[in-house]
Amino acid sequence: MQELDRTAPAPEDWRVELIGVPAGADVHLRLRLESVMEGVLVSGDIEVPVTGSCARCLEPIEDTLSLDVQELYAYEGSTTEATSEEDEVRRIEGDHLDLEPLARDTVVLALPLAPVCTEDCQGLCVDCGQRLDDLPAYHGHEIVDARWAGLAAKFGNAPDTPTSSPGAPGESPTTEEN
Repeated sequence: MQELDRTAPAPEDWRVELIGVPAGADVHLRLRLESVMEGVLVSGDIEVPVTGSCARCLEPIEDTLSLDVQELYAYEGSTTEATSEEDEVRRIEGDHLDLEPLARDTVVLALPLAPVCTEDCQGLCVDCGQRLDDLPAYHGHEIVDARWAGLAAKFGNAPDTPTSSPGAPGESPTTEEN
């Protein structure tokens, strides 16, 4: 058994659409390499910083992922290698183990496809584009029917006057009886 504690720079392609590991960031590997009948069992954890944008409000996100790994690297000619497809098992190449694909697969598969800055992030206002978490609870926008916009601009719209009116195209006019 051999213990491995190393830090290596991250390559450029460890990312998904909105979040990823910055190129050159420190990837910390704490691994244990154990010789077993079929090959070398690699287990331990990987710690990487991630940066990106919230999928709801586009605020910057910075976090650290700590991930557990466990993978068997098969000896050439072992039963595991003979009974597995080429892409199902990692292989020992001479006296070397290529740990980069293991680390990349572990990190990229753990990245969220829609990262959020907080679990209760409300996103952006659809009308003004401001972040809803930064706005008061009563935030809203007055919507004036386009057919009455000229009159509303000329006379002003009283706060208790409804902003929509009956008589939209295709509707039959309604009359209220007193």
